[in-house]
Amino acid sequence: METAIRTGTMQVTALCLVAAGTLLALGLAGIPASPALLLFLLALSAGLYYTRPDADGGRVLGIDVDSLLSTLWLAPALAALAVLLEPAASAEELQALGGLVGLAGMLNYFLRPVYLLAYSLLEAVRERRSRSTER
Repeated sequence: METAIRTGTMQVTALCLVAAGTLLALGLAGIPASPALLLFLLALSAGLYYTRPDADGGRVLGIDVDSLLSTLWLAPALAALAVLLEPAASAEELQALGGLVGLAGMLNYFLRPVYLLAYSLLEAVRERRSRSTER
C-alpha cells in the first residue's frame, strides 16, 4: 500500500505540473480561454489517451514511468477543467490558473510524507487492535 501511495501522489503531482505547464505556455503565447481552446485541450487529451504507450518503461530514478505515461492523457483534461471553470480568462489569467494548478501539484508532493505517516499510524493501530483481539 505504501508503494501505491508513493506512486499515486507522484502521478497526481506530475499531472498537475504538466497541466500547469500547458496553461502557462498557452498564456505566454497570448491565447485566452475560449470554447475553441477547451475543444483543443479535450481533443489533445483524447489523442493522448488513444496513443498511450503499452511498452515497459520500467522505473527511472525510483519513479514508475509506465504509470506516468499511461495517465499523461489526464493532464490536458485537467487543463481543460481549469479553462471550463474560468471560461472568460484572459491570457494572463490563464497563466495564473496554470500557477495555481502547479501549486496544487507541489502541495500534493510536499504532503507525501504526511500521507505516508497517516498510513503508518493507521497500520500500527490496526495491528495493535488485531493483537488485542487475539488475546
